[in-house]
Amino acid sequence: MATTPGDEATVEFMLKRWKDPKTGLDNAWREDYKVYLSFPDKTNPNKVSVVDPENRVLFAAREREKAYKPEQDDPEVVQPFAAYSPAGNVKGELVYANQGKMSDFELLNRTLDLRGTIAITRYGGEGRSKKAINAAKFGVVGVLVYTDPYDINDGLVSESETYPHSWYLPPSGVERGSYNIDFGDLLTPYLAAKDDVYRRPKEDITGIPPIPAQPIGFDDAERLICELDGDDAPTEWQGSLNCTYKLGGPGFKPTSPLNNSNVHMDIYNTERLENSANVMGIIRGSVEPDRYVIYGNHRDSWVHGAIDPSSGTAVMLEITRVLGKMVKEGRWRPRRSIIFGSWGAEEFGLIGSAEYTEEYFSKLSERTVAYINVDISVFANATLRASASPAAQSVLFTASKQVNAPGTTTSVYENWIKYFNRTSPNGIIPNVGFLTGAGSDYAAFMHYLGITSMDISYYYDRSKTRARIYPAYHTAYDTFDYASTFIDPGFTSHQAVARTAGNVLVRLADSLLLPFNCSDYAESLERYLSQAVTSYEEKLANKRISMESLKKAVQLFRDTATKLDRLIGDSDLAKETPLKTRRINDQLMLLDRAFLDPLAFPEQYGFRHVIWASRSSSVPTFPGLADAVEKAESTDLKEDWDQAHKHLSIVTQAIAGAAHTLDDVI
Repeated sequence: MATTPGDEATVEFMLKRWKDPKTGLDNAWREDYKVYLSFPDKTNPNKVSVVDPENRVLFAAREREKAYKPEQDDPEVVQPFAAYSPAGNVKGELVYANQGKMSDFELLNRTLDLRGTIAITRYGGEGRSKKAINAAKFGVVGVLVYTDPYDINDGLVSESETYPHSWYLPPSGVERGSYNIDFGDLLTPYLAAKDDVYRRPKEDITGIPPIPAQPIGFDDAERLICELDGDDAPTEWQGSLNCTYKLGGPGFKPTSPLNNSNVHMDIYNTERLENSANVMGIIRGSVEPDRYVIYGNHRDSWVHGAIDPSSGTAVMLEITRVLGKMVKEGRWRPRRSIIFGSWGAEEFGLIGSAEYTEEYFSKLSERTVAYINVDISVFANATLRASASPAAQSVLFTASKQVNAPGTTTSVYENWIKYFNRTSPNGIIPNVGFLTGAGSDYAAFMHYLGITSMDISYYYDRSKTRARIYPAYHTAYDTFDYASTFIDPGFTSHQAVARTAGNVLVRLADSLLLPFNCSDYAESLERYLSQAVTSYEEKLANKRISMESLKKAVQLFRDTATKLDRLIGDSDLAKETPLKTRRINDQLMLLDRAFLDPLAFPEQYGFRHVIWASRSSSVPTFPGLADAVEKAESTDLKEDWDQAHKHLSIVTQAIAGAAHTLDDVI
């Protein structure tokens, strides 16, 4: 866990590996920070109970998960908690609020007085922190969160069907997590969290629960939900616990042994400043040492973290061992520099300002070709899955064609198409997801700095499970035994990820011309445009707002992308002046930077990329426009339609500006 003695030992382990005289990098160092983190009180565990009017405890939730193997009994296993939830002692009648979305609380509020109640919600549908933030707006005083077996276990609930007998979450399993919205250190927004830096008062922090929150296992959730009174919850709110879910009276049904009792939440979390470190390493480039490819993975975990993040760390260490050995033996050196990063506090949401906006990273931002993230390298063993800037799609395809899928003679590329594909102008291709929203370690690189990024992992077959993520995620069951028995026996998928990611890395670092494709970006913009026209053109036209300029901007981008592709195809750059290659590479490298607008989303900390910023709308299109139109539709206020017009103009001019960067000269 971040900042613990075990974390410091891992820092030393990474440094030793990267400084190894036979297989290490050119240089490795640590970068130290002092970060604001939240912890439970070891001597005073958080408690969730049901107490009757005479103050007798009728029910108490587990304080720790059940131990099936010695690893779960380790004293360093942190009790389940909601990081950044405030301490507090609250009580109230219970209501069931589905996923804790605003629409869920609005539905409840039509028939129930939510003031003074405790809400139990399930993971999914809304971010962890937003569940409590939404609840507080309706007078709810505390929030419980659990993982419904419908969402993670394909409905299985019994111990005999779950871990250690299968990959499914056992009944006492609890997903820990960071309950904050903004990424980066919460006390030092837009600044690196160094020892002597300015820190704002903690009262100024936003995006964290204003009321106590606590995660619990689904065995305890079943005891609470199945005793509730009130109307049946809507069909889409039902899960796999052994009862019909009801909304709550609020409170429990008259026939329940818990009747006329309140749920008590006694939360003793504390916040404090702790020392944390990133471990950095570099292989210097032979021709362009001032151009960087950054490959990163976070190091910290909630408990054992075999999959999240150690599967990714293992892959990174193997890649650095292979490349470091080649460098040490004088057999290879990349054209460009490669920087490796083991990030120290991602699990607490510190994936932004704590690490990346320090002075030297700001200098790197204009010189960085791409960021490769292998956070969780293996979820299971069906197929490669990647999210990326559209510019990076082609290099992912090229690399995946050269690696065999685990245990087969079929390429990772062909296997990818089998499990996860889409139709493009070039036929059926693997589906590469977009890096929308905050996400993982890549967040600050993509959303704040505009560095072309990609996130690579091996995934499970989604046609065979409803699991929203691997079931032991953020629990005490994410162990080596779990990984080697259920996720990747023989670690063959780890090898496939290492070969694919390593191939991508070497291509980015070694190729004369950067292996980016602007036409793929044009196609993505056209997909977004098509969706925007279908969803919004008529509505905007009714308000005398035209989308013609946006259509022209996307067409201009397509035209200039095609022109640049033709220039690249017609040039024998090995025989050209190096400055021509450098000029084209700069155009490719800085393409994502061209979409940054620091004023586009003043209410969204850390988001400056107008194409891939966070989006609350369900319409898969330009985020600022989508959210603005959705709000304007709900209010029909002129000022909200004006905002929709503004965001239409912002994205139009960003695309047109990006198109001009692809032109040869003005």
